[in-house]
Amino acid sequence: MSSDFEAYEQDFGTLTADITNKIGRIPKLAGEEKTQLVLNVDKQLEEVRELLEQMDLEVREIPIQSRGMYSSRLKSYKQEMEKLEKEFVSIKNVLIPNKAHLIKLREERAHLLDNTEKLERSSRRLEAGYQIAVETEQVGQEILTNLHSDREKIQRSRDRLRETDANLGKSSRILTSMLRRIIQNRILVFILGAIILLTIVLAIYFNLRGH
Repeated sequence: MSSDFEAYEQDFGTLTADITNKIGRIPKLAGEEKTQLVLNVDKQLEEVRELLEQMDLEVREIPIQSRGMYSSRLKSYKQEMEKLEKEFVSIKNVLIPNKAHLIKLREERAHLLDNTEKLERSSRRLEAGYQIAVETEQVGQEILTNLHSDREKIQRSRDRLRETDANLGKSSRILTSMLRRIIQNRILVFILGAIILLTIVLAIYFNLRGH
């Protein structure tokens, strides 16, 4: 059993030495390389914990008369492990944002994204409103053009009506004048006929009276 414990001790020494070296390198790194190294140290610390559990089981199997020495060594290894964990946690707290800070950053990012989406929606609404305004202006311009054209047509129709009225008035005056002349001519013809008839009657009368 003691040989197994000693093998675990060698593994413990190798792992803790590697972890100590990596913990010292973490502050010098940045970005993805730092993140990967932190994750690797986390994994190795878990391996050390499992190793200490195996060592603890081995100590329990050692005879009582020899157990004290191994228990003391295991205790020192656990203390060394606690020291490594504290050092690692301290570095993580300094170099890596804590959970609350990460949550705050996520909330700020979500808020920023939400505001960006609102601005985009407002921009799209403004663009749609501008497009509607442009289309409305075009329709209004077309209506004004049509109204102007209709007004010109109406004005031309009025001019033609006035010209027609003027022609009708002129024709009416001409017809009135012609009718007046016809009436005057008929009256003259009637008077001349009456004079001629009267002359004939008088001529006959005097002719008969002379006989």
